Amino acid sequence: MIRFDNTWVRDLPGSFLRLAPDVAPDPQLLAWNDALAAELGLDPAVKSHAARWFSGAELPPGADPIAMAYAGHQFGGFSPQLGDGRAHLLGEIVDGQGRRWDIQLKGSGRTPFSRGGDGKAAIGPMLREYVISEAMAAMGIPTTRALAVVATGETVWRDADRLPGAVVARVAASHIRVGSFQFFASRGEMDKLRALMNYTIARHYPHLAADDALGLFDAVTRAQARLVARWMGVGFVHGVMNTDNVALSGETIDYGPCAFMEGYAPGTVFSSIDRQGRYAYANQPLILGWNLARLAEALLPFFDSDEARAVDLANARLGDIAGIYEAEYQAVMAAKLGLAAPDAGLVADLLAGLSGVDWTMFFRRLSEEGGQAVQAMAPGLAEWLARWQAMNPDLAAMRKVNPAIIPRNHLVEAALEAATAGEMAPFHALVAEIRRPFDSATGREGFALPAPEGFGDYVTFCGT
Repeated sequence: MIRFDNTWVRDLPGSFLRLAPDVAPDPQLLAWNDALAAELGLDPAVKSHAARWFSGAELPPGADPIAMAYAGHQFGGFSPQLGDGRAHLLGEIVDGQGRRWDIQLKGSGRTPFSRGGDGKAAIGPMLREYVISEAMAAMGIPTTRALAVVATGETVWRDADRLPGAVVARVAASHIRVGSFQFFASRGEMDKLRALMNYTIARHYPHLAADDALGLFDAVTRAQARLVARWMGVGFVHGVMNTDNVALSGETIDYGPCAFMEGYAPGTVFSSIDRQGRYAYANQPLILGWNLARLAEALLPFFDSDEARAVDLANARLGDIAGIYEAEYQAVMAAKLGLAAPDAGLVADLLAGLSGVDWTMFFRRLSEEGGQAVQAMAPGLAEWLARWQAMNPDLAAMRKVNPAIIPRNHLVEAALEAATAGEMAPFHALVAEIRRPFDSATGREGFALPAPEGFGDYVTFCGT
């Protein structure tokens, strides 16, 4: 019922350890993604096996579970060996359009990469990954997605709290990370690094020739610049942009301490561990460049056989990243403002007057009613609004890119708290609404409004 392939195992020896996930003692299916299952071409009968197959209780036929090895810079500090400390890649499937997808369990038990962790996950963080990734997918932003969340029947301890355990089955175009390249580069294993490079080219950028390291770097740069620009457009704060969380496919990966900004504030941080604001909302484009520089370092030996020439080629490309990102960002903002062409000055003046204004609500109201609708929200923007209206913005086009519904932080928190207590209805209701982000909020205003007064500063956690 699932036809697994295992190219990672066959083609990239030395990049993983074979081991099975822990056996969940009492698996119960909490959430099943029917739409994603259909897109993957899975037999509908798979759902009846989901609780056991996607919890570790039983391996699906053809699975060859592994824990992947990788390195990474975490908050700027390099760790030469990280790896899947609580995840097991079951294998890959190929959908009806010939696209290859990883299916990975997360929260499925300790591995040799766990570094003292228990390898488990609680229900809340696994359901967060489901709801936030579904919201991103519904908005058309490249992302991994959750196929299933299964309660394991185990207890997980976090900060003296006793929580019900869970596993998420994550679907990704691949789990190839910048940190995957850093792993081999830091060890000087050039043959394995070359094999990984060519595997990545074949899997994600097949228009490139084998060994085209420069072409691969350029393609990843464009994909990541486009991705981060789209994050910025919807106010998404990833929270943990370490190099091991940068996917070469151009997908958003690892929904840990993430959340959506409500009132516009460039320094917005949600993650409890980002005490210096390294991954704040406005810093995400800067970290994009920093992370790509680490990829360039890993690929440097393949840029040119002459080291000095390779460094020159790398520096030239690194110097171009800011411009590539800016072009992507201005295109995103032009679409949000219904303009036929980008206008960086208009965007800069808008941001200067938006402090504290609800990001999502401002753009949605602007798209629905024009300038008059937002006068009260941002009284200092009267002159800007007149300039914008004189440009004949396309309001209908704006409504196709400016969501009315995002996963509001207070609703996400309420849904996760209820699920932890055994009540799934709020979670399912929230998922149903975030899957229609661009529809009118009429009749579902409760999902469109900001957090009520007294909700306070929102803090998110990795869940490890």
